[in-house]
Amino acid sequence: MYKRYRFPPEIIQHAVWLYFRFNLSHRDIEDLLAQRGVIVTRQSIRLWCNKFGSKYAARLHKRHQGYGDTFFIDEIFIKIGGKQHYLWRAVDQDGEVVDVFLQKKRDGQAAKRFFKRILKKKKGDPRKIVTDKLRSYGAAHRKLIAETIHSTEKYANNRAELSHQPTRVRERSIRKFKFMKQTQRFLSTHAAVYNFFNLGRHLVSAETYRLFRLCSLASWKNAVMI
Repeated sequence: MYKRYRFPPEIIQHAVWLYFRFNLSHRDIEDLLAQRGVIVTRQSIRLWCNKFGSKYAARLHKRHQGYGDTFFIDEIFIKIGGKQHYLWRAVDQDGEVVDVFLQKKRDGQAAKRFFKRILKKKKGDPRKIVTDKLRSYGAAHRKLIAETIHSTEKYANNRAELSHQPTRVRERSIRKFKFMKQTQRFLSTHAAVYNFFNLGRHLVSAETYRLFRLCSLASWKNAVMI
């Protein structure tokens, strides 16, 4: 996978990890590597992230332990290249991102396409889904998972709404997304990395958190190894 690249795999892996793990630009990573004596251009870092990010994400998905039985689903407006799109997101009760999917509409057909994606990742029907009162969700629920509990209670979907915050932060830092395909690739990779490092630091002791972090770093190392 790293054949014909001038830089060692360890540097490429570290640069890609920095970009998707933290709110850093390619220029920021260029400076961080330069401080350690590694001279590489931001264009090279961008190409590494585009090529290897999705490959690493696919490997992380294979190593994922599975999702919970309750899905919180929400969609937000997002501008790409000056045009309005909709970013659909599903998270489980533990805050794990099940899927993110960009679409140009939020009608019943769009909801069905998204439901099919998350059902494929779940490999079965969830016990319960929680959404807002958008009618598209009801249509998709009745068509695909009628046996699943569907809750639209007020405030019940806050978990999904809050899960959009990291996307908004990155959107501001890179001064808006430019292309739909590129944005989908970035968000999918970002979600995969986020799941492995979303450790609930405020819910566990410092010792337990450090243990979880070591496990996450080991999973990342296994995913990026040659």
